[in-house]
Amino acid sequence: MSPTDVSAQHNPLRHPDDKRLPRIAGPCSMVMFGVTGDLARKKLMPAIYDLANRGLLPAGFSLVGFARRDWKQQDFGKVVHDSVRAHARTPFREDVWRSLAEGFRFVPGNFDDADAYRVLADTVRELDSERGTGGNHAFYLSIPPDYFATVCEQLRASGLSDPIPGSWRRVVIEKPFGHDLASAQELNEIVEGVFPPDSVFRIDHYLGKETVQNILALRFANQMFEPIWNSNYVDHVQITMAEDIGIGGRAGYYDTVGAAKDVIQNHLLQLLALTAMEEPIDFTAPSVRIEKLKVLASARLPEDLGSATSRGQYAAGWQGSELTQGYLEEAGVAPDSLTETYAALKVEVDTRRWAGVPFYLRAGKRLGKRVTEIAVVFKRAPHLPFSSTATEELGQNAIVIRIQPDEGITMRFGSKVPGTQMEVRDVTMDFGYGASFTESSPEAYERLILDVLLGDPPLFPRHEEVELSWRILDPVIDYWARNAVKPGAYPAGTWGPESADELMRRDGREWRLP
Repeated sequence: MSPTDVSAQHNPLRHPDDKRLPRIAGPCSMVMFGVTGDLARKKLMPAIYDLANRGLLPAGFSLVGFARRDWKQQDFGKVVHDSVRAHARTPFREDVWRSLAEGFRFVPGNFDDADAYRVLADTVRELDSERGTGGNHAFYLSIPPDYFATVCEQLRASGLSDPIPGSWRRVVIEKPFGHDLASAQELNEIVEGVFPPDSVFRIDHYLGKETVQNILALRFANQMFEPIWNSNYVDHVQITMAEDIGIGGRAGYYDTVGAAKDVIQNHLLQLLALTAMEEPIDFTAPSVRIEKLKVLASARLPEDLGSATSRGQYAAGWQGSELTQGYLEEAGVAPDSLTETYAALKVEVDTRRWAGVPFYLRAGKRLGKRVTEIAVVFKRAPHLPFSSTATEELGQNAIVIRIQPDEGITMRFGSKVPGTQMEVRDVTMDFGYGASFTESSPEAYERLILDVLLGDPPLFPRHEEVELSWRILDPVIDYWARNAVKPGAYPAGTWGPESADELMRRDGREWRLP
């Protein structure tokens, strides 16, 4: 059975017009800058192999590596092979690998080396004639943001950014998209000065996760939720991204960024937009983007940022059965660092649907468990015809969308406890992807890379979304800096600093325990 046959039966990335058919990219190549980095080795290269194994790449697909290494072509092939063997999600098949490896090329050079780009230009022209890539090339910048401008300028100067008639050229950039509003605007101006906006793909891998996309299916494919998805019934919304790990070896990057910029500005504000947006007229990229932009434009921070935000930094503590060191003891972190590893804030959305409903966002490292979820918490029933003792263990109804690690949806509601007494207690109804579907969910980068090659951009934020997100977060960062707000310590394995609990208690609420 061919890879295409396999994908047609098992691949969840279906053709939108005929679900029996996979979405297969047309003739093209991908030029990957930064092929020696962790992202390329652990995510991008394995995702490309998995797409090939599912039959979703064209026969002549080619992968060009560009890096500051004195490698031969076979050296690059070995790097890809080892990465695939270690991290691919589909079985290794020798015939698929041989076919894919025929399209490997490697160009050594520095990011500012004009001669190297001339070699790269010759290489992609050779691929057009030898591999039938048709002039269609995507440039994946898996590199530090400081080099985005340099690479884009070299792509422009060498003519690589200019498509031949009837073909396309696209650029893919990874977050962070700037470090504040001004830098984001500058970066957008540089990138879109080389590539047209529709050819710029900003990767937020969270938006490629199956459960994130299921937010839209849950809301707009089911009549039962729409009547209650508003301020008449919703008390508040909690969006959580908790990690149980520390910073690992990323001190050089993380200590200059922190939790708020690393996670809230992009991932969590995107989740807020998907949760709060109105129904689009269709699910094309422009229609979805319009509704997300409305939410981000209407988002407002409370006036008192001291009581509406929390900043924390993990200290030594027990993570399960392991005693872990604090952030200040991590290799590469300055002993007086004020970088936050935990951030929480309250956001209001000033629309008719959400007026008066607070959205609480939190993200942190070395927390109690690894989980990303959206919890829509409903108001209590206005009247309970039971005695207070019968309902003393009854909480608020909630719909919880679990994005990772156990993708699914949980509904919490009250039910009678079996017995002769009337006693009402919280119970849960659970839907899990793994238990409900025999098809495996594609890894986020599979979906996103395929969308790039297909030119299908609904999951990619445009520069307007990026800039609106910075407009929301910048005042928080400025407030912390102006007022010298030090991050409160919290022991590893707990759920954040005391200031986070205080943020909720002021509103008469408490954080969910996932």
